[in-house]
Parts: sequence; structure tokens; C-alpha cells
Amino acid sequence: MSSSVSIRTASSNDCDDVTSLLKESYPALMCHAYDDSILNMALPLITVAQPTLLRSGSYYVAETPDGLIVGCGGWTKERPGSSEVRPGLGHIRHFGVHPDWTRQGIGNRIYARCVKDAKSEGVQRLECYSSLNGEVFYSALGFESAGLIEVEIVDGIKFPSVHMLTEI
Repeated sequence: MSSSVSIRTASSNDCDDVTSLLKESYPALMCHAYDDSILNMALPLITVAQPTLLRSGSYYVAETPDGLIVGCGGWTKERPGSSEVRPGLGHIRHFGVHPDWTRQGIGNRIYARCVKDAKSEGVQRLECYSSLNGEVFYSALGFESAGLIEVEIVDGIKFPSVHMLTEI
């Protein structure tokens, strides 16, 4: 039950658990939105916890009382893949929920924590590069689509995504 799940700031010690969560979450939740050829190239890259996010102080995990991490996500002032910072703009980053724990409000609770902390840092607007299957989730949070994009994960590997924005 999600009410027994707590949201806390992630640390470098969570690297293996977050990677395990993403390896469970992304293939299961993305399989209906993407061709196997795209997932075979992208999943090995996007299912790995990002150490800089884990150390950022603005990345969070949802944890059960027995220590199981069932959700993750965060925000940064820096645009993904760059050091670009625009005043008042934050970026939602690397969200995931274990497939057995979806539709229990965990992603919403992590997002609420992101909004609270981002507002305290002067952020007024959030953007994200949503996976195709994540567009419904972000729309339900108030994000609007700014159009389809291709996010370059590494040289030559582009991942179809949706650029989304919201005021907070």
C-alpha cells in the first residue's frame, strides 16, 4: 500500500537499488509504446541510475518500511545533457515506478516533493522529456505537450519522447 511508502532524498548508496528498479520498470512499462529495436538500443543506457542525480539533493526514492525502493524521480535546474540553467525553469528527471506498484500514487507523491522543493529554489515552470508511455502521467499532473522530440541518449542513439511543460 502506497501510504506505507515514504519519500526520501536519494544518495549514492541507492545506486544499485535505483538501477534495479529502472530495469524492472522501463521494459515493462515502455513495451507497448516503443518498437523492440528502439528498446534494445535504449534500455541498457536509460535503466542505469545516474550518480550525479543521486548526489544532487533533488532526486528522491519511494521506499517501503522494509527498505525496498519502489519509485524514483527528481528534478534539476540544469537541462538534461547540458549545464544550461534558465532562471525559473526546472527539469523533471528519470522517474520510474516498479510495475507492481503503479497506480498507487507513488509517482504523484514523488512529483509533489519535486514541486515543493523546486518552488523553494525559485522554480516557476517545469519541463520534462517524457517517454511516449509517460505522456498520460505527466498530462494528469498538469503538463502540456510542446511536441514530439528525439532525445539523443548517446551519439547516434535517439529516443522518441514528448517535450512537456507546466507552470508550478
